[in-house]
Amino acid sequence: MAAPAEAPAPSADSTKRPRVYFGWYIVAGAFLGQMMQAGLSVYAGGVFLVPMTEDLGWTRTEFTLAQTVGQLVTGTIGFFIGAHVDRRGARGVMLIGGTLIAATLFSISYIEEWWQWMVLRGLFFMGGSAMVGSLVVNVTLSKWFVDLRGRAIGIGAIGFSIGGIIIAPPLTAFVDAYGWRAGWQVLGVAVILIIVPVALLFRRQPEDYGLHPDGRTAADLRDGAAVRIEADYRNSYTRREALRTPALYLITFAFGIAVIGIGGVLLNTIPFLTDQDYSRATAARIVVILGFAAGFSKAFWGWLTERHDARYVAALGFTLAGSSMALIVFAAASGSAALVALGFLLWGTGLGALFPTQEVIWAQYFGRRYLGEVRSVVLPVSLAMGAAGPVITALYFDVVGDYDGVFLAVGVNWVLAAALILAVRRPGPPPRIAVTSPATAQG
Repeated sequence: MAAPAEAPAPSADSTKRPRVYFGWYIVAGAFLGQMMQAGLSVYAGGVFLVPMTEDLGWTRTEFTLAQTVGQLVTGTIGFFIGAHVDRRGARGVMLIGGTLIAATLFSISYIEEWWQWMVLRGLFFMGGSAMVGSLVVNVTLSKWFVDLRGRAIGIGAIGFSIGGIIIAPPLTAFVDAYGWRAGWQVLGVAVILIIVPVALLFRRQPEDYGLHPDGRTAADLRDGAAVRIEADYRNSYTRREALRTPALYLITFAFGIAVIGIGGVLLNTIPFLTDQDYSRATAARIVVILGFAAGFSKAFWGWLTERHDARYVAALGFTLAGSSMALIVFAAASGSAALVALGFLLWGTGLGALFPTQEVIWAQYFGRRYLGEVRSVVLPVSLAMGAAGPVITALYFDVVGDYDGVFLAVGVNWVLAAALILAVRRPGPPPRIAVTSPATAQG
């Protein structure tokens, strides 16, 4: 599949600047979509775990196994939908995904057997979640923004962290009052009210609607911005071409190594603290601090990628996250809740760099035209590495009896990820592109 020599020209008069660039509406949709997707797939499980296992007589392992299976489903579906988002846009995929999620949530409220839970939660729910999640929304944002890509993706990604803060507390109160079956039903209604309208906002790329990336006008594109925007499209790598570059593998493993420990730490933050005689109330407050730090730092990290090499920004965030894990372990042992809170504040801030820098690097290095198919080919690897974290953490605790060693190992992983991302070299234009531009120079 060969790329055209130039990006598609806008089909309408784009000399007038719109009052609000439509790409920012898509950013708002990305925020809401990721808030719901994270709230349902990551945070809601903790709300339902105890009431469902007690009512249905399951073990906690049986409950959580659906999430592990779901990660494999997400990676598999992501592999196929990435190219579709490139060719036809995200709207149809998101509508199908939102409808599937809503139907599945209502169905879960009627289950009686464990196999029904595995099919509904592990297969259908996680399949729908893949269709409305970060791959779909961030590929779309990368097409609508070039120079402002970092802040757009960062703002949208805040929704992922805010999902737990906004959804989990009221959902807990509702389930405690009305039961877990009613809880799944109210979530089904929320999906219909939020994700389905959000899907209608999404469009494939600005050129399809007579617009330019970043909301620029034709007059704006008389400067160097035109060169950058054109090169970002023309020098795009197809999936097959990207697989021949060392950069794809280094980026995949750098971010994959960073992701390994996240799930284990997030899942075990409260047990880690209560095992060392901190109260559940103190532990819960620290989790809120972590959530706010991870959420609201994303826009800052995204903004930094617009001014500095995204590799350096990622390495800075990773190093901060890695060193913070050491502070957390030693502060917890000292009995200082204030120092523990500071450690999680810093870790959350470093963690916030992960998503915006990752998406910016993928788009900068491989271009926006085929970004969906490039991102989807490595998604299964990233998800598999991330899924290993909670299992490794639990096994370590079962053998050793504490979390100190595995938390320190997570910190080492972050530092290793920083070294790997600095080793990445930006590929030049694909071999089929005969003409280069300044935007394709070494990053």
